[in-house]
Amino acid sequence: MSKPYASREDAKARRDIEEVTSIVIDEALQLHRDLGPGLLESVYEAVLAKTLEQRGILVERQKPVPIHYQDVKLDEGFRLDLLIDGQLIVELKSVEKINPVHPKQLLTYLRLMNLPLGLLINFGSTLLKDGLQRVVNNHTNFTSSSLHIHQNQ
Repeated sequence: MSKPYASREDAKARRDIEEVTSIVIDEALQLHRDLGPGLLESVYEAVLAKTLEQRGILVERQKPVPIHYQDVKLDEGFRLDLLIDGQLIVELKSVEKINPVHPKQLLTYLRLMNLPLGLLINFGSTLLKDGLQRVVNNHTNFTSSSLHIHQNQ
C-alpha cells in the first residue's frame, strides 16, 4: 500500500486536505454552473483537472493503482479519475442517479491507497450539491464540511 506522504517535509509542503477539498468543490460547482449537466464524464474530468492546475493544485488524471493480494500483483488494478495533491481521490460521474456501489468503490480505493478522504461528484445531477458525497476512511478532521460518510474499520 502506498502512503499518503513520503516524508514529513512532503506533508508540510502540501495544503491541508480540507482546504484542497474545498477548492475542488468550489471548482466543480462553478464548472457545473457554467456547463450544466449532461456532458460526458471525460469532459468534466478534463476541465476540472485543468481549472485545478490553474489554481496551483497538483492533479493526476486516470492514475493507475496497483493491487497486491497474497502472491498476486497487478500493476494496474484500477484507475482513479483524479488524485488531487497526492491526498484526495475524486471520482466523477455523469449519471442521473448515483448507484449505491459508487461510494463503496471509492471507500475501497481509499483503503487500498491508505488515504483518508475522497469526493464522489455526479455532474449529472440537476443541482451539483445533490451530487456531492464525501467518503471517509478514518479521517477525523471535519473542520470545513458537513458532507461525509464515515467509515472506521
